[in-house]
Amino acid sequence: MENYETHTHDVLIIGAGGAGLRAAIESSAQGASTGLVCKSLLGKAHTVMAEGGMAAALANVDPKDDWKTHFKDTIYGGKMLNNWKMPFNHANEAPERVRELEHWGAVFDRTPKGKINQRAFGGHTWKRLAHVGDRTGLEMIRTLQDKGIHTGIDVYMECTITHLIKDGDKIAGAFGYWRESGKFVLFKAKSIILATGGVGKAYKVTSNSWEYTGDGQSMAYDIGAELIDMEFIQFHPTGMVWPPSIRGVLVTEAVRGEGGLLRNSEGERFMEKYDPERMELSTRDVVARSIYTEVKEGRGTPHGGAYLYISHKGADYIKKKLPSMYHQFMEFADVDITKDPMEVYPTTHYIMGGIRVDGDTCATTIPGLYAAGEVSGGMHGANRLGGNSLSDLLVFGKRSGEAAAAYANSVSTNLNIQAEQVEAYANEILAPFSSTDGENPYSIHQDLQDVMGDYVGVFRNKENLEKGIAEVDKLKDRAKNMKIEGSRMYNPGWHLCRDLKSMLMVSEAIAKCALQREESRGAHSRVDFEGYDDEKWGKVNSSINLQGDSMNVTTTPLPEMPDELKSLFTEGS
Repeated sequence: MENYETHTHDVLIIGAGGAGLRAAIESSAQGASTGLVCKSLLGKAHTVMAEGGMAAALANVDPKDDWKTHFKDTIYGGKMLNNWKMPFNHANEAPERVRELEHWGAVFDRTPKGKINQRAFGGHTWKRLAHVGDRTGLEMIRTLQDKGIHTGIDVYMECTITHLIKDGDKIAGAFGYWRESGKFVLFKAKSIILATGGVGKAYKVTSNSWEYTGDGQSMAYDIGAELIDMEFIQFHPTGMVWPPSIRGVLVTEAVRGEGGLLRNSEGERFMEKYDPERMELSTRDVVARSIYTEVKEGRGTPHGGAYLYISHKGADYIKKKLPSMYHQFMEFADVDITKDPMEVYPTTHYIMGGIRVDGDTCATTIPGLYAAGEVSGGMHGANRLGGNSLSDLLVFGKRSGEAAAAYANSVSTNLNIQAEQVEAYANEILAPFSSTDGENPYSIHQDLQDVMGDYVGVFRNKENLEKGIAEVDKLKDRAKNMKIEGSRMYNPGWHLCRDLKSMLMVSEAIAKCALQREESRGAHSRVDFEGYDDEKWGKVNSSINLQGDSMNVTTTPLPEMPDELKSLFTEGS
């Protein structure tokens, strides 16, 4: 053990996006020694990609808005598959968390009366998204970072955590390496919060950046935690399609929230066919499938997408409300969106499933292990409403930090980590250096992305899912023997070897859960099982855990909603 750099904390938080930072602030405020580990640089979190706003029933623009409507919208958006307690806590607490962020220095756009301004988004009854132009996630990270670094948090940047460590049945620490030097580092902690985000890099066309490789889901699964609803992958309706180098880069829903119109190559405003009431502000699953269908049926743009118009709003309005989008298209695609339409197509964006957590404390099924944000499951059900992710990070970041600090205060300081176990982890990570005839990890990753795009994409069927699972199994075998060149310093090929282990695990989980769920619900679309099957699938979550060396796929009952909340969904409520 003395061979490894070692750090000891009451609470260790893995992931420094919105959830991780908010958890660290709360944990530190509770008096716990807090460590914050990030795979990249502080401030590089994927939270900055959430541009359009954070949903909270502030009622600043639409006075009729309240937590009940927000709760109902979230449950309806999730196609009734949410863990009711999470949307309940979220809808009740999001306004306070947003006002708290403002108190800490966030500079929101304002109404004429000086209140936080709010815009419309798909699936929300009222204008509910507090925003900072189309750079809301960036402002959120800036504010949390400024607050966090003054609260006594130890930050470990460019550090990849590869394994969680247990003492008996409870959490005891984490093991990983510094990305710059390749040297190993050991963290001892009484409790750990996973805030590592999503899985998007398992797909080729994605809005997600390189960090999103399913690390948290995979590490929790490896030590026995339960995952739920992994089949529900949100394909954001609007990603850039041209030029190819930026395919998948996000085009914020704020474009449609500010009045953007979708048209096909024939000039038709095609959302009239798919959701005539909500049109472009339908839920993301509906809009994504609609664009996919228009292109597949031959009404796509020259580069295989749909046209998104905002030019009718005027140049000054666009540059004020959507400055990032204006610059993004000018710089990347040489398109002036004040004059010409954007070309958009669905892009892998978000996973609704993840680690099963308690709806109040964010505790996983492993004592001492917590999860918040996209890495966890239950909050969003079968489909996430735009804007709910940022306020989700604030609400459950705070709750997880509070609970993890309380747990750390209640357990013994004698954490027992076996030296042999740590040595085995080190040898596993170093294995690609000693291989003489192994595979190139980049080839395996490219093949995995092709498999997921071809067989586990927007539309699915039994035949393709079975092919996808078989192909993932082959890739897992290939990944058992990977070879890389060079040293441990600045070696992205070596980093990818570890990331592949995570991506293969989550890809298998996504495909197997998708095969199991024989219905179409939310972001999961089976062409061989169209429509809901409420009797069989409407009240169960998909469930994944590790049994021996195999992935066990089953279902578990959905938590029962109390009668007083059920009454909100009755006619005329």
